Amino acid sequence: MAEDFDQGAAASSPGASQAERGVLYIIACAAPPASGVAELVSLARSSGWGRIQVIGTPLGMRFLDHYRLSHVLDEPVRSEWRMPWEPKTMPPPSAMVVAPATFNTINKWAAGITDTFAVGLLCEFSGAGLPILAVPCLQAELARHTAFSRSLEELRSMGVRVLFDPDAPPQARMPSWEQILAELNGMPPS
Repeated sequence: MAEDFDQGAAASSPGASQAERGVLYIIACAAPPASGVAELVSLARSSGWGRIQVIGTPLGMRFLDHYRLSHVLDEPVRSEWRMPWEPKTMPPPSAMVVAPATFNTINKWAAGITDTFAVGLLCEFSGAGLPILAVPCLQAELARHTAFSRSLEELRSMGVRVLFDPDAPPQARMPSWEQILAELNGMPPS
């Protein structure tokens, strides 16, 4: 997948200069909070992220507000690998946040199942030592599933920071975008 990245793309981002924090990838999965990812993009840009790329899982694309995202992003939302004849447009990330992260994505990521572009990126960059923040958003019943707890431990062992409180009430289980960004920005750079 490294061939998907344009090493020079970071310096030539249209509409935004490269800020000190670098390039942020936001992976959005199929859960209701994904409709607000444009707010996270705006907050991240305000806090110094120079270039932001949103990647949706195949079902996550249905939850995203593409109209709002088109007004805050320099690049279109991606969900598929580029074809060999297509130009490389994505610079390598400086950090990644997966919010909302679903049961399915967390388990596939931990198991190394790269059947989607989003999970493939997560698997690839988990081995690169990048700051990666996972913010699961799922029902209490799924959070109690043994596969989920094993997957979270596996991701933590790879250096992924997990922002999740299984005891939080359902309406508070997904932290605010401000809390997510504060956690991400507090992580040491790679």
